[in-house]
Amino acid sequence: MSIVQCVPNFSEGRNQEVIQKIVEGIQSVPGVRVLDYSSDKDHNRSVVTLVGSKEVIVEGVFAGIKVATELIDMTKHQGEHPRMGATDVVPFIPIKDVTMDECVELANKLGKKMGEELGIPVYLYEKAATQNHRTNLANIRKGEYEGLAKKMEDPKWYPDYGPKEFNRKSGATAVGARMPLVAFNVNLNTSDLTIAEKIAKNVRLSGGGLHSVKAMGVELKERGIVQVSMNMVDYKKTPLYRAVELIKIEAQRYGVSVVGSEIIGLVPMDALVESIEYYLGLEDFRKDQILENRLYQE
Repeated sequence: MSIVQCVPNFSEGRNQEVIQKIVEGIQSVPGVRVLDYSSDKDHNRSVVTLVGSKEVIVEGVFAGIKVATELIDMTKHQGEHPRMGATDVVPFIPIKDVTMDECVELANKLGKKMGEELGIPVYLYEKAATQNHRTNLANIRKGEYEGLAKKMEDPKWYPDYGPKEFNRKSGATAVGARMPLVAFNVNLNTSDLTIAEKIAKNVRLSGGGLHSVKAMGVELKERGIVQVSMNMVDYKKTPLYRAVELIKIEAQRYGVSVVGSEIIGLVPMDALVESIEYYLGLEDFRKDQILENRLYQE
C-alpha cells in the first residue's frame, strides 16, 4: 500500500478548541491517520502530520482545511511566524510506494478542490511549482497576509487555482510536493530579536550560510527569549549538529549563548543519529546497532 505524508500548517496556535476540531476533521476520513500535531502560542500556528494512501490523503487534509476555513479569521490573526492564510502551507511527501510526480498530482488535486469548493486562492510550490519564481515558499509568502491583496493584483501572482480576488477571511494557501525536512529551532538567552535575525541570516543558504537551510529570527514573548527558527530542507547535506555549532559561534559575537532547541513535528531517525554520533564522539558506529533498525530488518 502506498503511504503519503502530509504536513499542513494552520494559522492557529492558541485556541485549543479550534485546533482539536481541525484534527478531528482530518481523523474523520477513513484510512487517514494523524501521527502528530503541535501548537505554538508565539508563532500562533499548528503543525499536523498525517499519513494515508494516495487514494485518501487528499480527502483527509481537505477535511481539516474545511474546518480551518470555517473557524479561523485571518483579519484577527497575529503571530511571529510568517503566514498568508488560515491554512498556510500544505506539502505532500512521498514515503512508500509513491513517486514525487504522484505527490505533485495530489497537490494539484487538492489545489483545484480548495479553489472550487472553498474559494481559496492556491499557489503551487516546490516540486509542484508551475513557475520558477514560485518554487521557493518564502517568495510566495513574501508580504504575508497583510500584503496579499495588493500582491494578487499583479498577473505574476495570480493563483494557480481558485479566485484571483483576495479572500479576506481565509487568505491564500501554498500547496506543494517535497522531500522530508526537519523543522528545527534553536533558542538563545536574549530577548533581542535583532540578534536572532542577524544569526539567522548568516546560517541560511541565501545569506551565504549552510546548504539546504532556511532560517529566520523569532521572538518567544512568553519565555522572554528569541530563537533561530529553521527548516532543514536536506538533513543529509547539512546535519542538525552543524547548524547548532554555527549558531553557537555566531552567538558568541553578541555575547549570548544557546539555551536549548526543539523539533517541530516528526523527524527521521537518521537525522538524530548523525548528531548523536557527533556529540558523543562515537567511533565506527553502524546504523544497524540501533535496536529498532535491527528489529525492522527481521
